[in-house]
Amino acid sequence: MTDRSSPVTEALARDGGEGTPPGKAARRRRRLARLGVAAQVTFVASWLLAAAWQRPRYSVLAHSISDMYAETAPGAAFLIIVITLCGAATIWFAWRSLRPALRPAGRLATAGSALLALSVFGLGDLLTVTEREACRLADPGCTASSQVSNSGGTLDGLLTTAGLLLFVLAGFLLAAAMKRVPGWQAWVRPVRWTMVLMIALLVGDGLAAGGGYSGLLERLIALAGAAGIAVLAAGVSRRSHTSAP
Repeated sequence: MTDRSSPVTEALARDGGEGTPPGKAARRRRRLARLGVAAQVTFVASWLLAAAWQRPRYSVLAHSISDMYAETAPGAAFLIIVITLCGAATIWFAWRSLRPALRPAGRLATAGSALLALSVFGLGDLLTVTEREACRLADPGCTASSQVSNSGGTLDGLLTTAGLLLFVLAGFLLAAAMKRVPGWQAWVRPVRWTMVLMIALLVGDGLAAGGGYSGLLERLIALAGAAGIAVLAAGVSRRSHTSAP
């Protein structure tokens, strides 16, 4: 008898990989999606908490998150460890939970998930230990140029800028993928508008460079991106729960 299964049904059956039962694959997606939510909450909480021991000269309005794990920053190991682990969790969620959840969309799902993994919230955070600036602007004698005088400061600037652009591109690709997957169409517009918000914040951050509010805008960008990923991960968890037998 000829197999008349639809491509979507076949893709869902392959969701967890060859030979993986659909129920087990759904449970794995759900676990990793919950890990993705926890990673974003932990990421935001870590840099909110770390501001408490940066000493009086540090300003959350003017100085960046990166300053808090610079080579001269007090307690830098805390942020380095936490943010690195959050980056690893985000990569894991993007590739092993989000991509399978949107698998029926084909290459769009793969490309969007890959770019999310490579973004500042994935690979950028994973490489935190290599992105340590030479000093903090809160330190006496430290300037914007001396911050990036070492390889860590240079790498931080490059990975952050490129990683944010990859994140925005990932969002638009994932929105296009969602448009092709049953049950995900309602997410298309919110994801696109989240990326529009990210673009607006990035423009604002560029205009505020060197001003007194660049630290605030950077935190808003980090918060908006992490919140977007957390909501998306919660959606994957919920849909994986309803699809599990």
